[in-house]
Amino acid sequence: MKQIAIEVLQIIESNGRVTVPTLAKMVDATEEEVKQIVKQLEDNKVILSYSAVIDWSKMNEQEGVTAMIDVKVTPQRGVGFDEVAERIHRFPEVKALYLMSGAYDLQVVIEGKTMSEIARFVSEKLSTIDTVISTTTHFQLKKYKHDGVVFDQGEEDHRIVVTP
Repeated sequence: MKQIAIEVLQIIESNGRVTVPTLAKMVDATEEEVKQIVKQLEDNKVILSYSAVIDWSKMNEQEGVTAMIDVKVTPQRGVGFDEVAERIHRFPEVKALYLMSGAYDLQVVIEGKTMSEIARFVSEKLSTIDTVISTTTHFQLKKYKHDGVVFDQGEEDHRIVVTP
């Protein structure tokens, strides 16, 4: 892949709202070249989506629950983990799904309105898949950093330090 395309990807990854004129200046290319590069990256499914990082904890009525579920499965002959992963990623609650090394095979990230809703997902949908052997659910309690963005950095203390 051309170096300019890699530079474009790195910039877009850190700021998906960057404009084409700004992007062109940053990579020392024409706007038309940048448009063509971005279109090719989108067509080739290198750029899959543009998204924003949102601090939902500041929107009281919108805040939900996020859980990471470790899943141990029996791989299927000829398809390995792909078939069960495909079944799991179809559930609308699933926000991310990863094949992992270690004690568990898959990690499923889901979002729900309540812990009970997530518990129902695990017991009624995930655990009922024949190849799922066991699950371990971890609830996210507080988000400190996500996709390189630090949350709730707080205000600096501007008071003068006084010592006796």
